[in-house]
Amino acid sequence: MANTFSIEEKLVSRVEGHGDLVLDVKNKKIEKLIFRIPEAPRFFEAMLVGRKYDKPSHITSRICGICSVAHTLASIKATEAALDIKPSGQTIKLRKLIMHHECVQSNVLHVYFLAAPDFFGVGSVFPLIKTHPEVVNIALRAKMMANEMVRIIGGRAVHPIRTVVGGFTKLPTMEEMVKMKEMLKASYPDFEKSLEVFKTIKLPDFERETEYISITDPTEYALYDGNIKSTDGWEIDDQDYLSKINEKVVQHSTAKHCWSSRDAYFVGALARFNNNYDQLSDNAKEYAQELGLKAPCYNTFMNNIAQFVEVVHSVDDSIKIIDELMETGLDEDKAMAEIKVKAGRGVGVNEAPRGLLIHDYTYDENGKVEKANLIIPTNQNYANIEKDMQALVPTIIDKSEDEIKLGCEMMIRAYDPCISCSTHFLNIKLVNKS
Repeated sequence: MANTFSIEEKLVSRVEGHGDLVLDVKNKKIEKLIFRIPEAPRFFEAMLVGRKYDKPSHITSRICGICSVAHTLASIKATEAALDIKPSGQTIKLRKLIMHHECVQSNVLHVYFLAAPDFFGVGSVFPLIKTHPEVVNIALRAKMMANEMVRIIGGRAVHPIRTVVGGFTKLPTMEEMVKMKEMLKASYPDFEKSLEVFKTIKLPDFERETEYISITDPTEYALYDGNIKSTDGWEIDDQDYLSKINEKVVQHSTAKHCWSSRDAYFVGALARFNNNYDQLSDNAKEYAQELGLKAPCYNTFMNNIAQFVEVVHSVDDSIKIIDELMETGLDEDKAMAEIKVKAGRGVGVNEAPRGLLIHDYTYDENGKVEKANLIIPTNQNYANIEKDMQALVPTIIDKSEDEIKLGCEMMIRAYDPCISCSTHFLNIKLVNKS
């Protein structure tokens, strides 16, 4: 391997959106290493200004076709916090149920289709159709199951329409509740087969301790609601996120970078696992143990294993929620909460599959948005991605250029970045020509 070389990999493959790897090495020392984001900015915060309270959730769900439920519910929660709307316990349970299955949708997509080719040494999922057909078939069944769960609860598999401010426009029938439970129970044999396959995988031996941030709840593995917690020892109310979460513009990215206690932090499945391990189902804990995943874990590549463990937990907890709802019965009178328009500000925080998601809205007295701020999981991870690659490259510097490039790409893919969702700013320079 040459001591001096340059890598510029445009459009890293098997990630959502467009990102470039740029690495310059001189005499085995890193001169430049960035994850460049060239995508055109998107203006969702501006789109919300002037919109009535019932519109933002439908608009912001279009930020992402993979995390549309998380955006919908973060938006709804922000509006409900601003207008002092109190959804019923039944509504909260149904929201948690649909959140679980967006988590399954997304985690399955990434682990089996985007990350698995790296595990098996191929360039895409297509060679696995011949070499590991059971893996591909399991992924397709799990994805179909999760899509159907989201469709039953939300009205369609992507961009839900029944989840609205105050509750639900339509509730699942008891027959649909029974169907969902049967689908969930039928998925366990596939998890067992996946476990045996994943136990044969050797992940890169990498470790870099950093700050892990997620929401947390002492009573459950938090996806829908909770305080914001850091492994660096702090925990805050979600409405106070600005006291800890900071953003800045960097020259090489149309998405902002974030920092908190340090100059970078990690959000996503591994952060949730490190902060909330005790709240996982017993079954999910057994899967984690079988796969060598222990809290705290500082190997970024294990984020993919944490995603699989979360799939198991989501199925376990979904069956529990369905049993609770079926025991009490679904009550149409509790489907919608009372809504009274007023001025106010509210923050909606949850866990998108890729990590901590924040929606912050200010409404006027007519219930129209005056100001909006959105902080997306992937832009919270960019600084940490670069820090991880800076730690990884010296450990593989004697390998070939192709192996170094692949190592960096695998590191980027380990975060499951959703790049398009994160590009929410435009840097404008005004020139006075008068």
